[in-house]
Formats: sequence, C-alpha cells, structure tokens
Amino acid sequence: MKRFTFIALHAHCWPVRQQCQVLGVSPSGYYAWRKRAPSPAAEPASVAWQVAAQCVFTTHAGRYGQRRLRAQLQREGHAVGRQRLRSWLSRSGLRAICTRAGTRPPRTTQADPQAIAAANKLANWPAATAPNQIWVGDITYLALAMGQWAYLACWRDAFSRRVVGWHVSESLHTDLILTTFNRAVAVCQPPPGLLVHADRGSQYTSDAFTSLLTRTQAIASLSRPGNP
Repeated sequence: MKRFTFIALHAHCWPVRQQCQVLGVSPSGYYAWRKRAPSPAAEPASVAWQVAAQCVFTTHAGRYGQRRLRAQLQREGHAVGRQRLRSWLSRSGLRAICTRAGTRPPRTTQADPQAIAAANKLANWPAATAPNQIWVGDITYLALAMGQWAYLACWRDAFSRRVVGWHVSESLHTDLILTTFNRAVAVCQPPPGLLVHADRGSQYTSDAFTSLLTRTQAIASLSRPGNP
C-alpha cells in the first residue's frame, strides 16, 4: 500500500502515529503491513541508505544537493558512491532547489502591515521543563516537478524537540497553519498557558489564528522582523 510505504520511508523524520493520522490510516494497519513486509534486518544495505537519503532530502526541504547529501549519508554510516547516488536521485525524481534567476524559491514569511502582532515573549520566557509548554512554528518550502512548490508547516515542541504537528499544502493560505495547529492540539492536548511562538508571517498574525489561540487558551509570541 503506497501510504504505508510512505510512512515506512519517513519513519525517521516524523512519528508513525502522526503520519497515520495525517494520511488517514490506522497505526494497527500499518504495523500489520510491516509484519508482512520484509523486516529491517532482512533488507539489503541499498534499501537502508535509500531510506536515509529520502529522509535527509525531505528534512532539509530539498536544499541538499548530491555532494551535501552524500556527505550526510557518510556521517550516518552509509557508504554510497557518487554515481550510485546520482542514479538514485534521477530515478526518484529528486532535484535540489536551484536558486538561479527565475527559479528562486518563494518567500514563506510575508508580513501583513495592517496586522497587530503579538510581542516576542519567548526571549524572556522560562525555558521549557516538560513537553507542551512551548511550541515553535515554522513554514518551509518543498520543490516539486515543473518548477512548482509545496509548503510544509510544522510545530515543534521546545522541550522534546519533536514535531507535534505538520501539514503539507500547495498554498500558503492561513488554513495551512490552522490545520497544522489543530492536529497538534488533538494529538498532544496541551494545557492552558501553552506559549506558541512563530514569525510575523501573515498566517500567524491573522484573525483566524489569533482566535484559535484564544479558544485553546494558548499564548501568542511572534518574533520581531529579522529575528527567529
């Protein structure tokens, strides 16, 4: 099943249960499929490095070209030749983002000059001592075929460093952030007083997202321009 294969390939990037929830499959179904599939110990080394390469490429949003990708794989213990990696990238349809004129990736942070942004509370906030005290949000771009782009939004827990919610869309509309945050809340059920920090992109300063934070009793914190 293609969705189960996707989950297996990205198990090192995102938690299995979160992937199952996003893709609309059950964790029990996935694990049953894994039992029927070859075990990791029985998989050839080529499969192991290909899974690792896919994870590295996805994690870095397509910014790693062949040289950086191969160097990262070697640091992780995968000995892969240049030609072998080049052939695999070609077969997989993976190409690093090119920043030449006309192909520069889009801006993911576009501020709304009319919006009233929350202050940057994170700078003076106590460090997280447990999960679900501070979440940090971000949007990055993913290169698609024919010069198209998709956008990955995620929320990361400041204490555990785990991604607690993520969603991919072909649009930078505010719905991308709303969907991602709602999924994270449904999974983690944070207590009132959660600090939610992000940049001052229009999605995070929108009335819809501000209202959502109010309903979940979360506290908004937005970075100043030019700061994380």
